[in-house]
Amino acid sequence: QVQLVESGGGLVQAGGSLRLSCVASGLGFTLYAMGWFRQAPGKERVFVASINRSGGGTNYADSVKGRFTISRNNAKNTVYLQMNSLTPEDTAVYYCAAARDRTWSPPKRHDDYNYWGQGTQVTVSS
Repeated sequence: QVQLVESGGGLVQAGGSLRLSCVASGLGFTLYAMGWFRQAPGKERVFVASINRSGGGTNYADSVKGRFTISRNNAKNTVYLQMNSLTPEDTAVYYCAAARDRTWSPPKRHDDYNYWGQGTQVTVSS
């Protein structure tokens, strides 16, 4: 049974930082690209960042470039999202996802991902 478990969300003031973690189990972690998506209230789920199987290739949404960093530790089956310079517009539920993908440039489309976590709430106050 595949499980993706996110943690690290919470309440932070604008300008602050948070680090999200996602631990994967039940799958061959190194066979999967990993991604982070977010969903704000009343809005659709959107791409935030992704990382390829080796960790050498990444993609970011324009809205988070230069502020967020995705990384992974294959020995720990864990993917991270370091979020800096947070703004209230970053408030959302953040979801971790896994995609069976071999390409250097990791996927950005929701439909490319096979497994999803339950999400962790990030709230940024002004």
